[in-house]
Amino acid sequence: MKYIAPDQIEQVPGRQIRPGEHFAFRCHAQLSCFNQCCRHLNLFLYPYDVLCLKNHLEMTSDQFIDQHVDVVLREGHYFPEVLLRMSEEGDHPCPFLTPQGCRVYPARPHTCRLFPIEQGVLFDSAQKRTTPVYFFRPFDFCKGPGEPQTWTIEAYLKDQDADTYYQMNLKWAQVRQLFQADPWGLEGPQGPRAKMAFMAVYNIDRFREFVFGSSFLKRYHVKSTLVKKIRHSDEALLEFGFEWIRFFVWGKPSKQMKVRK
Repeated sequence: MKYIAPDQIEQVPGRQIRPGEHFAFRCHAQLSCFNQCCRHLNLFLYPYDVLCLKNHLEMTSDQFIDQHVDVVLREGHYFPEVLLRMSEEGDHPCPFLTPQGCRVYPARPHTCRLFPIEQGVLFDSAQKRTTPVYFFRPFDFCKGPGEPQTWTIEAYLKDQDADTYYQMNLKWAQVRQLFQADPWGLEGPQGPRAKMAFMAVYNIDRFREFVFGSSFLKRYHVKSTLVKKIRHSDEALLEFGFEWIRFFVWGKPSKQMKVRK
């Protein structure tokens, strides 16, 4: 999910689908292209994607990252990107692909969940307002758009159970946007603060250990109701991680935590 300025929207590939407009699409095993879209992918994973996948697979964050993730820091960027590691065999399929389809379908990533729709966020800097925007962009080989079933964006998002993914990914996009500037200084994006920030959003198990197993709660005052919530809820802890990066890396004021005096 990326921010799009109003004057850039015409440059985004695909056909924009506005609220109330219809598009045709249906994916099923009888299509000749079935499963072909799950190969040769650069599939970016958002923090909530990783959280849902590792829980569905009953893996720790460390196990999932070690086995299924490539972490890439591109030149000129200040926070790494996380990609799902494709299989080395044949035409490099998704590691979760089977002849019957996706074996992690209930926890499939946001990008897979929305296909053939790509979602962005229109940012109006003058009014400081964000609006979701959607673009119809199937692969050339995809037969799904030739099916008779039609959708509005609203109906498709509901059918794909995508609302929570959108809300969590929007919150992450707002944090990720801050990293257009360099917060690391001389220690660089491989330094200890950068590693702590990555842990807070992509390694939820280690972040929970950090919060509850270190001196964190002695150094920071966090409301008791929130402490109880983040102890048991991965989703709440992930949102707390977003807030902690704002506070710890960028020095943004927080209503959720304060340095103890």
